[in-house]
Amino acid sequence: MSGKAPERGFPTSEYERRLARAQGAMAEAGFAALLLTTEPEVRYFSGYLTQFWQSPTRPWFLVVPASGKPIAVIPEIGAPLMRKTWLDDIRTWASPHPSDDGVTLLTDCLREVTGEGAIGTPMGQESHLRMPLRDFRRLTEALGQERFRDASPMIRKLRMVKSEAEIEKIAHICGIASSAFEAGAELFHEGQSLSDAFRAFKRKCLELGADDVPYLVGGAGQGGYDDVISPPSETPLERGDVLMLDTGAVFDGYFCDFDRNYGIGEADDAAKRAHDVLYRAVEAGFAAARPGATCRDLYNAMRGVIAEAGGADGDVGRLGHGLGMQLTEWPSLTDFDETVLEPGMVLTLEPATRTVGSRIMVHEENIVVREDGAQLLTRRTPRELPVLTAG
Repeated sequence: MSGKAPERGFPTSEYERRLARAQGAMAEAGFAALLLTTEPEVRYFSGYLTQFWQSPTRPWFLVVPASGKPIAVIPEIGAPLMRKTWLDDIRTWASPHPSDDGVTLLTDCLREVTGEGAIGTPMGQESHLRMPLRDFRRLTEALGQERFRDASPMIRKLRMVKSEAEIEKIAHICGIASSAFEAGAELFHEGQSLSDAFRAFKRKCLELGADDVPYLVGGAGQGGYDDVISPPSETPLERGDVLMLDTGAVFDGYFCDFDRNYGIGEADDAAKRAHDVLYRAVEAGFAAARPGATCRDLYNAMRGVIAEAGGADGDVGRLGHGLGMQLTEWPSLTDFDETVLEPGMVLTLEPATRTVGSRIMVHEENIVVREDGAQLLTRRTPRELPVLTAG
């Protein structure tokens, strides 16, 4: 099982440490303030956890000044919950507003804390702006477009290295999902539709203590699968199919992200060989995941095992990524990512290989980098491909 659940939320000291690191990096980069508009960044600095972000109607802003605590500039509907966080300065407006949805309030706040200084906001790869572009243009015209600079590298570096409290939450949800996967024999069977298999797994995760299972993809087919992101179909599982489920379950705002493969009734030699190759590829990535290594090193270690076995990597673009408050975070395990690993970084190891024709198999585990190497957060898949048989 997954063990005792960690306490929800974080002590104020966690946010104070995050802010101190951020303000130190801001001083080096010459930022007078950060402007943050997306859920992970707002939550990272404030602790503001709510599913209300699912609604795209209202914009939300967090301003991190060069000194002092962050300032929330948010719709009034969110003020009661924000007051429960460690923040003191909460400025609100009635939203949605047809002509001024917080723009004037945000402009005044940034003028107050920055003077004429530079304003950092994420602009790079894997970032987005969660406010109307029209409103952002009004903001930059009022304050000077040249003052807005890309803070993506700084934000990535801050969030890539997790605290022990963050790692504990990720480990907990990894344990819950591991237990659900280990119950595969009771959850999945021949003749079951793929959509029913998905429902059974989600129910098991929730029963074991997951807050939600917002991400669940997978596929099934003879000797492998050729599509792992479409919604599950009503097609029944057949004897000899390989069933794969890849989950992103959540506990207290932190994700796991890993998969498991099963043979339904039996498994052919191609599927068994592919599972063996992927198992060994993960072992190679795990051994390479040490402080000072690069993401490229991990990619090459896993890709080397696949190539040595005569396989192709499935052309998925990368063989793993960062993990935490988002299902996928920076960095990527690719042949061009030279990000240097540091203790506290949480990663997925996710090699893929082709089996027969266009079909593939994928395997994924979650790890954290420690001073002396890597530590598994998931419970390792069996060495041999599990085969689920009736009775």
